[in-house]
Amino acid sequence: MNKLTKTGLIGSVVTALCCFTPVLVWLFAALGLSAMVGYLDVVLFPMLGVFVLLLLIGIVKSARENKE
Repeated sequence: MNKLTKTGLIGSVVTALCCFTPVLVWLFAALGLSAMVGYLDVVLFPMLGVFVLLLLIGIVKSARENKE
């Protein structure tokens, strides 16, 4: 597993946890930043897309390297 695949996998898992569970909502509430909760979707969904794209690029790159 190359570095790009690891980064994409870890980033996708962490971002998915923050998107689909209230982890960041709890954290923001604990820090007194509850007003920022409305903007989380604007940031998290594009981040999830970027990390999934990195994961796919890493998988394709690994597959090409293993063929050669």
